[in-house]
Amino acid sequence: MRLALTARHLLHTGATPAEAYANLARRTRQPLRSARAVCAALAIPATETNHRLDDCYHALLANPRPGSEADTGELLEALGVFDVPTQLDDRELAIIDLLTTAITTHGGIRAGHQHGLTRWFTTGNLTTAYLSLTTTHPNSGDPNRYWTTLVTADELLLAQPSPDPRLAYALTQCRLNATRAV
Repeated sequence: MRLALTARHLLHTGATPAEAYANLARRTRQPLRSARAVCAALAIPATETNHRLDDCYHALLANPRPGSEADTGELLEALGVFDVPTQLDDRELAIIDLLTTAITTHGGIRAGHQHGLTRWFTTGNLTTAYLSLTTTHPNSGDPNRYWTTLVTADELLLAQPSPDPRLAYALTQCRLNATRAV
């Protein structure tokens, strides 16, 4: 618990999660314990922390090289280990369902893009996830369903208070792409 308090202090004094991890890992020489402490300081649930760290333990934390703590921290951050999950309301969950349907009907979202989408869903950055999908044109799958699903998602995003102004243009483009895909 003391390590988590140190991590919390580092975060409150302006350190990024990657920097807090590097600081702790350098001091303790215990990368897994340091990563857990940063996650605890960020109030990421223990079961989620275990899942995230299990996914990258062997590649990043099992056999650390001295002096690689900063690089490891940045990789953990880039992988989403330190992403704080957002509590989503019913409208936001419906948007994620629509975006997931669009991904399924796309026919081939790249792995890196898929990873980014998962992180945006976790952190509640749904507008960014949506806009990234509007720039990806399906080459296979069901293009008409892809675009019509994105239209519905955009309409829900526009219903939020102070929607991103880029959504109106994206909606027009998705509608146009849906008519072309018929």
